[in-house]
Amino acid sequence: MKLDRGACYRAVSSRDRRFDGVFFIAVRTTRIYCRPSCPARTPALRNVEFHPTAAAAQAAGFRACKRCLPDATPGSPEWDVAADVAGRAMRLISDGVVDRDGVEGLAARVGYTPRHLNRLLTSELGAGPLALARARRAQTARVLIETTDLQFAEIAFASGFASIRQFNDTIREVYALSPSELRGRRGGAHSSTGTVTMRLAVRTPYAGRDLLAFLSLRAVPGVETSGEGWYARTLSLPHGTGTVRIEVDDHDAPAQTAFVHATFALDDLRDTTAGVERVRRLLDADCDPVAVDETLARDPLLGSLVSARPGLRVPGHVDGNEIAVRAVLGQQVTVGAARTIAGRLAAELGKPVARPDGELTHLFPDVTTLASLDPHDLPMPGSRGRALIALSRALADGDVVLDRGAGRDDTRMALLAIPGIGPWTADYIAMRALGHPDVFLPSDTGTRDALLRLGRDPATADDLSQSWSPWRSYAQAHLWRSLTTSTLTQHQSGQPEEH
Repeated sequence: MKLDRGACYRAVSSRDRRFDGVFFIAVRTTRIYCRPSCPARTPALRNVEFHPTAAAAQAAGFRACKRCLPDATPGSPEWDVAADVAGRAMRLISDGVVDRDGVEGLAARVGYTPRHLNRLLTSELGAGPLALARARRAQTARVLIETTDLQFAEIAFASGFASIRQFNDTIREVYALSPSELRGRRGGAHSSTGTVTMRLAVRTPYAGRDLLAFLSLRAVPGVETSGEGWYARTLSLPHGTGTVRIEVDDHDAPAQTAFVHATFALDDLRDTTAGVERVRRLLDADCDPVAVDETLARDPLLGSLVSARPGLRVPGHVDGNEIAVRAVLGQQVTVGAARTIAGRLAAELGKPVARPDGELTHLFPDVTTLASLDPHDLPMPGSRGRALIALSRALADGDVVLDRGAGRDDTRMALLAIPGIGPWTADYIAMRALGHPDVFLPSDTGTRDALLRLGRDPATADDLSQSWSPWRSYAQAHLWRSLTTSTLTQHQSGQPEEH
């Protein structure tokens, strides 16, 4: 990624928060790096350099600014949506793949050799996979140090460090403070055993209540629950199970950083990093809402919808396989019916969580379990049951991989090869499971109903959507949200069963 020094310096001089997380400024005279909006006096251009990631600044020998905490910004929206190898690798690193599987495992996931991947990431992001993973571990550790009273040994392993010594050395190198000094600056909140409460940064504007409404309407009994201003669900994580409760509100001020409060109850604290990343995906926390809204607000059809709900997000997922299965369950039935069927499957086939929390009792059924079923035993028409089993087998066997490291085009082709999976299902999965920002569903029932309400012919949907690129997934979210809750309850956003 080539950064224009002049453009970067102008952004720093203006202290424009929209660039926080997009690049970092490093001051050679002090050996400190900052976010672009840091309130400190702007240094002379001759004394600074710019880096695309915090990891690149750290690898170049710079320490994080104690005033602006540059690693506390949301992730770069460019890497969040990028379809190239660097973007896919960054999303996998954020999910802890390097900590669990090493650089070799990461390279295998994106289809490159470790050496080639290291060269590519260093060229694009200014740092290799080990340095990027180290920066992610340091950032997670800092948040846990400052916001909890967990023992440092617990924080070290929860953040993905291999040893206490590695944890101590990294914190000192990155922040120029010991863990004790870092905690003393802010003080930790009380955390019960296995419970971690964190503040997750999101860019504003953020239509948090609308995202909650989407999730609440589709909440699967036993797996998800919600109330005024909050949503909770069970989690299947690399080292065990858990639950998370998220408190979300609206934040209308543009180009700021707001925070979502998330409380995790985990079997194993090593799952903290993975849990945080999956919740960030669910919340679409790294979206650049200003860029999205600026594009869509200019459209005569969408302008009023964007003005009514600035910062509307596309709900993501905590498990791509779950989203795919639920997409098939929702074919040709109402939202309420799909939710009921999913709840029955969860109660009968889902693994009980080790620490149930009220209504949260089970994980969503895993695809290995679903793949072993007889379609005739499923509470749905035979054709849809066969599609569900075929999809589950493809996911269980690894023929289709649904994570943020997967490429949309290859994944779409693999999905369309499965009997019963058509364009709507494949594209819906791409939008929510892969987090693709430019997906539109012209045949979707909700799309057609929304366009009719807005006085447009649904037959022209494809043509209308061309000017919404590259943010058609967000346009889709606005069309869905323009429908009343009562209408959404009666009509599934989907299409007739696919063959």
